[in-house]
Amino acid sequence: MAFNLKYRIAKTTKKGCFTTNYSFLRLPKRNLRMIVSILVPQNAVLQAIADPQYLFSAVNQFMMAAGKQPIFEIQLVGLNKEVKINDGLFTINTTHLLKDVNQTDLVIIPALFGDMEYAISTNLQLLPWINERYNSGATIASLCVGAFLLASTGLLDGKKCSTHWGFQNQFRNLFPNVEVIEGSIVTEENRLFSSGGAMSYWNLLLYLVEKYTDRQTAILASKYFAIDIDRESQCAFAIFQGQKNHSDQAVKQAQDFIDFNINKKITIDDLASLVSLGRRSFERRFKLATNNSVLEYINRVKIELAKKSLENSRKNMNEVMYEIGYTDAKAFRTIFKRVTGLTPIEYRNKYNKLFVF
Repeated sequence: MAFNLKYRIAKTTKKGCFTTNYSFLRLPKRNLRMIVSILVPQNAVLQAIADPQYLFSAVNQFMMAAGKQPIFEIQLVGLNKEVKINDGLFTINTTHLLKDVNQTDLVIIPALFGDMEYAISTNLQLLPWINERYNSGATIASLCVGAFLLASTGLLDGKKCSTHWGFQNQFRNLFPNVEVIEGSIVTEENRLFSSGGAMSYWNLLLYLVEKYTDRQTAILASKYFAIDIDRESQCAFAIFQGQKNHSDQAVKQAQDFIDFNINKKITIDDLASLVSLGRRSFERRFKLATNNSVLEYINRVKIELAKKSLENSRKNMNEVMYEIGYTDAKAFRTIFKRVTGLTPIEYRNKYNKLFVF
C-alpha cells in the first residue's frame, strides 16, 4: 500500500503537482502513536465515518512514503461489533467496542442522518463515554450535524459551535445554552471542535491534521483530496429559511408584512405599530423569536431574493438592487458580502451559468 501511494505521487510529479522529495515534511517526533477513535453511532452518515478513516490513513501513508513512522492509530468504535445504518442498507464493522476504549487522544463524532431528535434518542448510551473521554483529556470533534450528539453531552453548554446551516434553528431550539456561530466552517473551544455543513467537515479534518502534524502535511493532504484548505465560510451555500418556527404571532405577522413588502422602505416603528407593540418590546420579542434583529432579518430576506435573481436571471446589478428596495449600491454590496461572504458579482459568477459577460 505504501509503495503504491508513493508510486502514484511520484508519477504525478512529472506534471508538476507534487514533489518526490519527502524530506520537507517536518513531522513531529513522537514516541507514541496518536489514537483517533471514530465513533460509529446509530443513524450515522456513512461518508462521515469513512472519510476521516480514509484521511488519517492516507496521512499515515504520506509519512511512511517520507521515511517517517505513521502517527495515527485509527479505531472505529461502537456499542456493537456490527452497526447497521441507513435502515440496514449498510453495515459497519467496528474495530473496538465502546466498553474497551478507556484511553484515546481524539474522538470523531460523525454527522447524523434523518430526524435529529430521533437520532439522538438512539445514541444516548454513547453520551457518558464521550464525557468520560473528554474528562480524561481527549479532544472531541463533531462533523456537521454530529454537533447535535456532542451538544447532548452538555459539554457545549456556554460554548460556541458550528453545524450545518440548514439545522441551525433546530439546534438553537434544542440547545439554547450553546452559541451557534453562523457561517463558520470550523469552531474550536476548550478541546471541542465542530464543523459547518456537509462537506465542510473536510476542512475540520484538514485542520486537525495540521494541528497534530504540520502545515505542509495538511497542504499535501488537501492537494491529494482536492480540498480547498483555507475555506472559512459556508455562508455562500446557506439558504435563508425565514425563521418562522416559533409561536410569537405578533412577530410572525411582522415577518409576513416584511416578506410581502420587501421592495418598500420598512421601518421598525412601522412594524411595531402594525402589531400594536412598543418599539423596545417589539425588538426584544423579534430577536428572541428569530435570533436576528429586525434590520438583520429585513436585510437577510432582501439578500435571499437578490441571490435568487443573480442565480436565475440576466438582470444587471442595479436592477437586482432596486427590485429589493436598495438605492445605495455601496450599501447593497457591503450587506450582500456580509451575508454571503461573496460580492454580488462573485456570487453571480459562481452560480449563474446563463449570464453572458
